[in-house]
Amino acid sequence: MDAARSIGHALPVQISELFDVSGKVAVVTGGSRGIGEMIAEGLVRNGVRVYITARKADACDATAARLSEFGECISLPADMADETSMNAFVAELTERESAIDILVNNAGAAWGAPLGEFPAGGFDKVMNINVRAPFMLSQALLPLLKSNATTEDPGRIIMIGSIDGIRVPFGDNFSYSASKAGIHMLARHLAHFVVEDHITVNTIAPGPFESKMMAYMLEDDDRRAMVESTVPRKRIGSPEDVAGTVIYLSSRAGAFCTGNVIPLDGGISTHG
Repeated sequence: MDAARSIGHALPVQISELFDVSGKVAVVTGGSRGIGEMIAEGLVRNGVRVYITARKADACDATAARLSEFGECISLPADMADETSMNAFVAELTERESAIDILVNNAGAAWGAPLGEFPAGGFDKVMNINVRAPFMLSQALLPLLKSNATTEDPGRIIMIGSIDGIRVPFGDNFSYSASKAGIHMLARHLAHFVVEDHITVNTIAPGPFESKMMAYMLEDDDRRAMVESTVPRKRIGSPEDVAGTVIYLSSRAGAFCTGNVIPLDGGISTHG
C-alpha cells in the first residue's frame, strides 16, 4: 500500500494548494508599518481581505490605500491598549464581517532605561500593549474566529513575539523582553484552551527586521553592519521571511501546528 492510500486520501502535494490563503479574511494589528505592514502586504498580495489597525489614523489609512493596489485592505484605526477603542474596533469589524480566519497580534511597544532608573509607567505601558492587549483582542474575536473554523481549516491566531523573549538581550529593555516571553507562554496557554474550537495559536519570534524599534540601529551603515554581523545568516530579516511564515501558519500547510514558538531570527537563537 502506498503512503497516500495508507492515510485514507490523496496527499495535497501541490504547493498552490498547500499554501493557498486566497479568500480568507485577516486582521493585522500594528499593520501600518514595520513587520505588521510586511505581513499585511504579503496576505493582501495572496488574495486575503485584510483589516489593518493602528493608533495613528493617517498612517493606517495611507498604508491601506497603498496595499489596496494589490487587493483588499481596509483601515480601521484603533488603540488596542485602550479598552473603549478596542471594543469600538471589534464592534465595527463585527458589523462588516460574520467571520474572520486569521488574527495577527503584531502591535507592540518597547522601552529602555538603565537598571535602577526604569520607570513604572514605562514597564506598565509595554506590558499592557504587548501582553494584555493581544489577549483581550483575541478573546473578543473568538466568536468570529470560530465561525468558519473546521478541523481541516482552523481559525488562526498568530502572536508576534521576539527573539528577545527567548534569549537574554544585551540592552536595558527589561519590560520588552519580559512581555515577549509572556506572549510566547500566553499563546501556548491559549492554544490549549481553544483547540476544541478548531483554532490554532502560534507565535513568531522575529530577530532584527526593518522597523521603528530597530531604526536607530539600522539607519547608520556601521551599526547596521554590526547588527548583520551578529546574525548567523549575515543579514536582517526581509518582508518575504515574515510574510512567508505567516502564510505557512495560515494555510493548509500549517493547519496541524499549534502552541509553537517559531524563531525567525537567522539563527540567533542557536548561538547562546
